[in-house]
Amino acid sequence: MTYPNRETGAWVVVVVMTLVAFGAPVVGQTPARPDPPPTLSAPSRLEAPRVSPLPQRGWTSSQRDVAERYASLGDTGNLVPTLLNAPELAESVLPFLRYTSLYSTLSARERAIVILRTAWLAQSAVLWGNHVPLAQAAGLSIQQLRQIAVGPNGEGWDPFDSTLIAFVDELFVNSSVTDATWAAVSSRFDLYNMVDAVMTVAEFTTLSIVANSLGVQVDRPGPFPLPTDVAYRVEVPDREPALTRPRIDPVDGDGLRVTRTIARHPQVSEHWRGNTNYVNRLSPLSPHDRELLILRIGWNCQAEYEWAKHVGSVGRARDHGLEPRRIAEGPAAPGWQAYEVALLEAADDMYRDAMVSDRTWNTLRSTFDTHEMMSVVMTVATYRFVSMTLNAFGVQLRDDDEGFPTLSLRSAPR
Repeated sequence: MTYPNRETGAWVVVVVMTLVAFGAPVVGQTPARPDPPPTLSAPSRLEAPRVSPLPQRGWTSSQRDVAERYASLGDTGNLVPTLLNAPELAESVLPFLRYTSLYSTLSARERAIVILRTAWLAQSAVLWGNHVPLAQAAGLSIQQLRQIAVGPNGEGWDPFDSTLIAFVDELFVNSSVTDATWAAVSSRFDLYNMVDAVMTVAEFTTLSIVANSLGVQVDRPGPFPLPTDVAYRVEVPDREPALTRPRIDPVDGDGLRVTRTIARHPQVSEHWRGNTNYVNRLSPLSPHDRELLILRIGWNCQAEYEWAKHVGSVGRARDHGLEPRRIAEGPAAPGWQAYEVALLEAADDMYRDAMVSDRTWNTLRSTFDTHEMMSVVMTVATYRFVSMTLNAFGVQLRDDDEGFPTLSLRSAPR
């Protein structure tokens, strides 16, 4: 990928992510995780729903109320009726979806670019189609919509547009953003804008994983469907080491550093926790299964703060019969029950492909009902969001937190 050098005007070539970042491990280094999200070919998507939309004639009054509050987002097609199979999940998603779609501090045009680029990266035809009308209302032409799919090197972008799209690409693929790209975007964006940009990519990554995994189908063609004739090619710089200082300082006081960091943006602080509230308080999954999924996606995304809190004071993994090291070692580690292997593989699938594979879905379906399956997906998708946010903001561990285990090549099965 090429980026403009703001000081010299020259173009600097950035190498595509290499095996050093995500490839074969060496003794004493972080072992290999699942492959990162693909950069050279689009993952396949379902052609039929796994969870069917709930017919409107069967909605309860509370389900109808939730659907009506989605109406401000326009015609969401099959998305809302599918989520209404778990009404408390739909209710939890609504506030922050509305905020990131309509009310963030990004301009309507910038918001549309970020949302549609994320939907393209995740190959979510449903979210792409739902947000094209908002993008057109913000002034983006059909040709510009197509260039969002082409990427930062598409024709007609000014340097900041190109950098903003590259920011989305890095955060989606690497679950983090390089210092250079962060600095380039923050040269125009203030703190609120930066928080909103990160949160919007993270939120629409979450929603894409949910829609893809549940098999939500486009119910009618929109004015400009997800382009199928644009080659899927995403080039990003190597992932940099984890930040050792925060990019956004937490406010003073007690409580978790992540909460105090997001408190720097009061509007986001008010709305963002609906998804995590569902996962941690309303989901029917057992604490054992919930923490297994959360720790695995945190490991995959290399979100060490998330890992530390769910090993320790927040998730208390060991209290639920989990050994964190084995979660890092992954589904090939000995001793897992068959359904635990499938849960770990589901987290790996969603990290890599933004969707649970058919094989993993079918294995889990023999253990979990529809509501529980939706909750498996929502748990991983939500903590992919959390991981991206923590990494981008540079939320730091406490001195007494338990960080990642050090695994050798021998203890890191592929």
